[in-house]
Amino acid sequence: MRDTIRGIVELARLGNCVAAGVLTATGAFVAGPGGAVLPTALAAVTTAFAVAAGNAINDYFDREIDAVNRPDRPIPRGAVSPRGALATATAWFAVAVAAAVSLPPLAIGIAAVNLVALVTYTSLFKGTPGLGNALVAYLVGSTFLFGGAAVGSPRAVLVLAALAGLSTFTREVIKDVEDVAGDREEGLSTLPIAVGERRALWIGAAALVVAVAVSPLPYLSGTLGAAYLAVVAVADAVMLYAAYESFADPAAAQRRFKYGTFLAAAAFVAGRVVVVA
Repeated sequence: MRDTIRGIVELARLGNCVAAGVLTATGAFVAGPGGAVLPTALAAVTTAFAVAAGNAINDYFDREIDAVNRPDRPIPRGAVSPRGALATATAWFAVAVAAAVSLPPLAIGIAAVNLVALVTYTSLFKGTPGLGNALVAYLVGSTFLFGGAAVGSPRAVLVLAALAGLSTFTREVIKDVEDVAGDREEGLSTLPIAVGERRALWIGAAALVVAVAVSPLPYLSGTLGAAYLAVVAVADAVMLYAAYESFADPAAAQRRFKYGTFLAAAAFVAGRVVVVA
């Protein structure tokens, strides 16, 4: 019983859920007026539970691949049955829907699209070269957009969403390079399998260069001040180094990308705090 409970918690990947909720709250803070506490909280809860459900669905469809790549995950090791993972995902999706229904129409629309994307990612898009990576990139970028829409100002976080999405695309390509052995055995045609590992890494690096190029726009347009520019420059440097590192050590590089994404989010928060002050 204890291992089952632990397995259910592991299905959610609590760190990812909390991170996604924080990114949504960051988007709401950067975009919105002060005092929008309730819509911000509802948006963060929606995101966290939707990500938990998506992770459980992903583990359900990936159970045979995980038996090769990650045998310690809950389903391959027998802590949670495939049917139990589906039931858990359904319950978490229900919580996400309940939290989202009182948000503005655009936010509800984004949530609906994202819920469908989370469900269909593994079954339809994951093994398609580039499309699975692009879908995950959209989902990460849309957490900020969803937060902005929840407080009525999605345009204010468009650059942040683009920066997060493009850098996530790069990280996902690197992750696919790391998982080539299991994906090839399962018959998937991910980007590294379709075009070669080094070529895939160069495609990912190109996406990151675009992200870095657009990152100064909030400062250049006068929307955010020098504090934003200083922190986002560090974030850019971390992610560029991770792209370079990926050619030698994909596992370390994709972990480093997470730090870069959070630094980029922190840059927007710093810029917003200065403007509010």
